[in-house]
Amino acid sequence: MAYTDDAVLAKMSALNESHESIATTAQWIMFHRRHAAQTVHLWLTKLKDLPSPKRLNLIYLANEVTQQSKARAKNDFLQAFSPFIAEAAALAYKGASTDIQNKIKRVVEVWRDRQIFDVDVQLAIETGLHEIDKSRHATKTGGFGGFGSASSPVPPELAPVVPLLQTISKGNQPTAKARNTAMWEYSKAMDPAQVPAAAPVYAARLNGLLKVLASAEVAVSESIKTRRELVAALEKLLTNNQEALRDHEQQLADLHNRQKMIERKKHDVEMSIVGGNADDIPELPKREHSPEDRLQRALSVPEPDPPKVEALTPPSDHGNDDSMYDNMPDYSNAAAPQNGQPQSTEPTPASAPVPAPGIVPVMAGQPQPAQPSTTPVVPQQSAFPSAPGIEMLSAIASQYQAVPVNGALGSNKKRKIGPSDEFPDLGGDDGIDADVAEMLAKDKPAP
Repeated sequence: MAYTDDAVLAKMSALNESHESIATTAQWIMFHRRHAAQTVHLWLTKLKDLPSPKRLNLIYLANEVTQQSKARAKNDFLQAFSPFIAEAAALAYKGASTDIQNKIKRVVEVWRDRQIFDVDVQLAIETGLHEIDKSRHATKTGGFGGFGSASSPVPPELAPVVPLLQTISKGNQPTAKARNTAMWEYSKAMDPAQVPAAAPVYAARLNGLLKVLASAEVAVSESIKTRRELVAALEKLLTNNQEALRDHEQQLADLHNRQKMIERKKHDVEMSIVGGNADDIPELPKREHSPEDRLQRALSVPEPDPPKVEALTPPSDHGNDDSMYDNMPDYSNAAAPQNGQPQSTEPTPASAPVPAPGIVPVMAGQPQPAQPSTTPVVPQQSAFPSAPGIEMLSAIASQYQAVPVNGALGSNKKRKIGPSDEFPDLGGDDGIDADVAEMLAKDKPAP
């Protein structure tokens, strides 16, 4: 089949996703590589006319043609596709489903891995796809406002920057296209292997090349101008943030110093409270203290005096222990035993307040030695004049011995005295003188 525009368009319309269909069409196109530029122009026109699902077939066709050309070292189609492949890939990628977009990304990755196109062309292709992804993500999240909410506006600091970024983002693809076209036309016109054309034709081509170069120059100049404005806005934003950063750092240092001062003040107050001088708060030191200085200062604070302990035993009523013997009766003036006779050891009756001098009291149950002598003892001069007849009664009572119980060493049984009797019942009045009996009768209380 001869090469015509209709034949090329018919071949492209009959494409399907099968590898056989794509490989057959690619072989026919490569056979007519002399018409590479015209074929690429028809390919781009057909790509724009097809719906989004069928554009993937033309991307596969371009991939097959370019890879075969790279493998055979035939650069005709590589040079023809380079100015338009970025625009075509972005056109097929935009508006396609997620599955088709993933397939297009896979083709672009293969081009990058196998280095099918130059670095600039490959970068332009990937940039176009990235811009589409970014714009779609910004639309879903509400742009720079965040999450599609009108209540989240752009911060005032970023207001001068956002329009410049949007302008640069929109101009990246046209600028890259214009530059690539200019470079392609220039390489084609200056190729020494190109068959020289007639002078008028060659002049027309050079005139067209000048227009393409001028168009690319304008596009690149606009991009440079916009980027310079963006850099100026970013530098201003950076300067403002640097000044704010210095101010905040100074404020942080000031707050840190005040915090340390308050900590020292708190420590001094606590130490003054522990030392018992809460009212005497020391002044702040002029220099900062290290942890070792604070520890040394805490250890140098004197400990408080221990509290006074109250005695558990109440004080004695007397000045000394010897005063308890002050009220003891004085027996120093008691009469000494007369005639060398020992005094009787008979217990004193209960009515007698004090035992007779020289007589040792005998406790109940204590053994008492037997008294062999029954001679009456002359009564001594009484030391208690307030009790008449006591001396005589003592003398009379000394004549009677207690009956020993349980042998000679047994205890003496005492006579029980009733509470109403002043004197013990000593039996009858036999053997008592008349004057003594009269005296006893006077002293005996009336019944």
